[in-house]
Amino acid sequence: MDVKARMEQLTRELEGHNYAYYVLDDPTIPDFEYDRMLRELEELEQAHPEYASPLSPTRRVGGEAISEFQKVRHAVPLESLQDVFSFDELREFAQHVVEAEPDAVWSVEPKVDGLSVALEYENGQFVRGATRGDGLVGEDVTENLKTIPSIPMRLEGAPARLIVRGEVFMPRARFHQLNDAREQAGKPLFANPRNAAAGSLRQLDPKIAAARGLDILVFNLQLADGAEFQTHTQTLDYLRELRFKVIPYTLCKTADDVVRTVQAIGDGRYDLAYDIDGAVMKLNSLAGRARLGSTAKFPRWAAAFKYPPEIKETVVQDIVVQVGRTGVLTPKAVVAPVYLAGTTVTNATLHNQDFITDKDIRVGDTVKIRKAGEIIPEILEVELDKRPAGTVPYHLPQTCPVCGAPVVRDEDGAALRCTGAECPAQLARNLAHFVSREAMDIDGLGSAIVETLIEHKMLTNPADLYQLDYDAIAELPGQGKKSAENLKNSIEASKQNDLSRLLCAFGIRQVGTKAAKTLAAAFGSLDAIMNASEEELTAVPDVGAITAKSIRDWFSSPQSRDLIERLRAAGVNFTAQQQVTDRRFAGLTFVLTGALSLFTREEATEKIEQCGGKAASSVSKKTSFVVAGENAGSKLKKANELGVPVLSEQEFLEMLQ
Repeated sequence: MDVKARMEQLTRELEGHNYAYYVLDDPTIPDFEYDRMLRELEELEQAHPEYASPLSPTRRVGGEAISEFQKVRHAVPLESLQDVFSFDELREFAQHVVEAEPDAVWSVEPKVDGLSVALEYENGQFVRGATRGDGLVGEDVTENLKTIPSIPMRLEGAPARLIVRGEVFMPRARFHQLNDAREQAGKPLFANPRNAAAGSLRQLDPKIAAARGLDILVFNLQLADGAEFQTHTQTLDYLRELRFKVIPYTLCKTADDVVRTVQAIGDGRYDLAYDIDGAVMKLNSLAGRARLGSTAKFPRWAAAFKYPPEIKETVVQDIVVQVGRTGVLTPKAVVAPVYLAGTTVTNATLHNQDFITDKDIRVGDTVKIRKAGEIIPEILEVELDKRPAGTVPYHLPQTCPVCGAPVVRDEDGAALRCTGAECPAQLARNLAHFVSREAMDIDGLGSAIVETLIEHKMLTNPADLYQLDYDAIAELPGQGKKSAENLKNSIEASKQNDLSRLLCAFGIRQVGTKAAKTLAAAFGSLDAIMNASEEELTAVPDVGAITAKSIRDWFSSPQSRDLIERLRAAGVNFTAQQQVTDRRFAGLTFVLTGALSLFTREEATEKIEQCGGKAASSVSKKTSFVVAGENAGSKLKKANELGVPVLSEQEFLEMLQ
């Protein structure tokens, strides 16, 4: 079999496995075998890019980030529905339809709480996807939609042109995973799966959308050239045959049947894998729909029943504070158990001190509670008339409840954060960052081995890395003498890293890779940075007042000073190996785009920074130059629109000589 045929075979087989896994929820092969096939296809595409398809399963991770979304006019308007809020209103709506269509049959479907999109196919290939917008004009989010595994990239037996409508959503399980990770990282929580899905789909970088774990349910056939159908449910069955993931439906012949079905969907909504905020009743006859038509706002043949949020009373028994992996103090209310929206709730998020103060939440208070987006328990209000005597306002502690270090309020937000460099609550996260590729770059120290070393009391702070007992490590599960030896060599090599890597490894707020390089080049040694005033720090390009204060606060901490002295004793390098002496790019901002042949992205970025310039990820009016390689996309277009000078690689190389 030749290479092209093998690539086509792999593509077809992987598409089939994707359909079985993501649509049918019935995997056909082990994950290992799937990954092996995907790797083979990736390697063949790299070796033979002339045969690579833009719709390949390997492209699901997302393409290049864009600077803005393009507007798309929908070929068929994406109408919204009239809302009803009671069963009486539901029956009344049905009666109006029956007066015009006496033989009305209804399709009743869950109303997924997500983001509505239109998917367009030409000759069986996915060509465009857009958000609903105002129903007439939406935004092109094609690259983000390609990252959703349940959206087919190719269709067998489809008409020349096909447009379907679906609802993009975030499964509840994935939502909880993301929020758990965000809480540990000290990031704001997503309020509900709908907001999370909408925010993910509108990311300018498709790789972010790909990491969010989105899904879709298709619920309407907008357009199908040459195909004829009598009913809406026929179109859904047809779309299912084309391998779309289709909304479930129930056919109802009377208004009472509709009410019972809507009620049943509501009763079972907490057992679903996704959020719904209602149920939709649609006239099944397509000819009947055409006769009824639409008002200026809504179709006359469909309505959406909205379920009311469940609110209950409970008592705040305690307020506890957790410390996340970035040191953020997160308060939670411990409440008397109450059954709410399908689960027993025993605690509720309190977000931060401002939230507690605004609502004046105290231990002992009777409160009204609901699930935000029917997921996260939250306190709506305090029943002041039920407040017991003797309660006092609650204030978060001024010292970390885990390590006792002072806490400070973020200048750019409401969060309180522990300042302890050796805080046990932050240990795993701090160590994982310390050894990461952009920091000290220590091979062989993944998250699993870090957790194991912490569990066996071998690591209590980053300085312990340079005093490890490698014989003991060799005896740990999954290790051995060879692994221990390799780890030793990697750790020893890290002692010679440039100062910029060490600065990045410290995890000082506002000091990432770029800021670390700038500071190292400007001051030359860790001691110089450690002893610099805020005024001296802000004199460095791209170091503002907030960053300077973060640096000073971190270096002022006794825990930080202890860590530094232990690293010094271990022989870790504290000096900059490369200082910026060439300032030819000072004040200039470069954006790299397309496939570079003379440099890697990292090499080009490093050369820009060595000459005192800045490498940015997006094009704006402040961009000095765009360096464009082959197949440059939206960034090149943006540069041309803004009149930003565009350089070829050769021209960029000449600027460096």
